[in-house]
Amino acid sequence: MRIDVITLFPDMVEQVVNYGVVGRAARQKLLDLQCWNPRDYTVDKHRTVDDRPYGGGPGMLMKVQPLEETIQAVREKNPLAQLVYLSPQGKPIEQRLLAKQVDAQSVIFLCGRYEGIDERLIQKEVDQEWSIGDYVISGGELAAMVCIDAMARLIPGALGHEQSAQQDSFSDGLLDYPHYTRPEEYKGMKVPEVLMNGNHRHIEDWRERQSLGRTWQRRPDLLELKVLGDRQQALLNDFKDEFK
Repeated sequence: MRIDVITLFPDMVEQVVNYGVVGRAARQKLLDLQCWNPRDYTVDKHRTVDDRPYGGGPGMLMKVQPLEETIQAVREKNPLAQLVYLSPQGKPIEQRLLAKQVDAQSVIFLCGRYEGIDERLIQKEVDQEWSIGDYVISGGELAAMVCIDAMARLIPGALGHEQSAQQDSFSDGLLDYPHYTRPEEYKGMKVPEVLMNGNHRHIEDWRERQSLGRTWQRRPDLLELKVLGDRQQALLNDFKDEFK
């Protein structure tokens, strides 16, 4: 998969390929990350990338010309990729959205700074706007790094176990079930007996019941979007009965 990032801080974004799953994917040539700095496409000696907004107000806006020329340069190298602007006004990111982009095998992330970018550039060049949450951060770089990490996990072969991504929270629209490792008992708290008996059907039922129950407790909005089968509904009812 190829990911291009347009950013004033390429050194910051490039750090994401030095660690963890993203680093493994990059070393295995499963992920190709390229960063592009709009300062390299400015036309004045000061390499100016921002200017005052029309209408007044605090802060500065990113200028159109350097960004547009950067986008054109990126699209020459990655012509089929969607351009995603990361902003608080964007569509909230979810697992299915990221998976769809991984299937497309490419994406271009545009990282805003200051008070954002000129609206005319958004209208002309941007294919999608994404948001990582209802809060404001200093720029799109951290949001891009979050997306890169989450997408890398979905690239086939990037994880150590092929089923790891399938079992992550949100992969099937539900939160993950609880996990346990050694020791069997820690400060009086024991691993659930069902995980110790070796009955894989019972373990599967327990895990799915816990996943459904946690979602019901912590993110009921996710359950409202999901159609449960008879088996899942029965497991959720069992969890609710135990919870009472």
